[in-house]
Amino acid sequence: MEKVIAVFGYKGMVGSAICRNLENAGINEILKTSREDIDLLDQSNVVNYFKDNKIDYVYLAAAKVGGIHANNTYPAEFIYENLMIQSNVIHSAYLSGVKKLLFLGSSCIYPKDGEQPIKESDLLTNTLEPTNEPYAIAKIAGIKMCESYNRQYETDFRSVMPTNLYGPEDNFHPENSHVIPAMMRRFHEATINNCAKVTVWGTGLPMREFLHVDDMAEASVFMMDLESDIYKLHTNSMLSHVNVGTGIDCSIKELSELMADVTGFKGEIVFDKSKPDGTLRKLLDVSRLNSFGWKSKITLENGLKSTYEWFKNNYNKV
Repeated sequence: MEKVIAVFGYKGMVGSAICRNLENAGINEILKTSREDIDLLDQSNVVNYFKDNKIDYVYLAAAKVGGIHANNTYPAEFIYENLMIQSNVIHSAYLSGVKKLLFLGSSCIYPKDGEQPIKESDLLTNTLEPTNEPYAIAKIAGIKMCESYNRQYETDFRSVMPTNLYGPEDNFHPENSHVIPAMMRRFHEATINNCAKVTVWGTGLPMREFLHVDDMAEASVFMMDLESDIYKLHTNSMLSHVNVGTGIDCSIKELSELMADVTGFKGEIVFDKSKPDGTLRKLLDVSRLNSFGWKSKITLENGLKSTYEWFKNNYNKV
């Protein structure tokens, strides 16, 4: 009998990448759920969904996400909806006897100021970045909920924390997107309109780590499939989450130059130093993930090229 795999949040960038990875491996019977299929804020709906479908494995990629503006404007919605979504899914997974669950978090769970690269053990050691604190608190609660159920009920619920992601199905909104999709759109439009220059916020000095979403999906499936004794060997019951990244970062200046090359932009890149830089460096320590036997494969240059092809093909939709 085939195992029943459910991907919650399959329409998002990460959820859709996990589905692609599973399908490429020949797994076609996937329960794909989005907010149109089930209201994850309604506990009884979620409990009944698990009962009806007899789910074995859960990828929990569903979440309310957004940029700095959205996080600052709707903090109550961000903490409430994320807490409810993950609580309902994790608790229902326990009630229905799910074999494994993978909870997907975010690197924003870590303190805003700390040593680099950021280790898993840095969690809860200092103050969070205020602009996305409600979202981060919810994700931390998700990690601790998985750990608590493992300790009390002997479940096998795991958590992975990705670095900055990019790739197909990303949000390319000109104002509300993250650095790679925002920059890609700006350079693309400057190229097709023959603009003389592109302006990039800040000094260009901050360092950032970027992971292609297909690498993230591969790492997620890898972590889900990992034998329990191996997983427990490299983690402990109250520090069980695993960073997912490349272990390599680059400056925003280097990223902009690479983006110009990928999009064919020939003009001048100007840095608006009146705009904020944000944190000067944010790099994850991925030694725990590497110790399991997984490393990222997609270079930033190749990842940007393939993402740009997707973006051009979907320009009128994003």
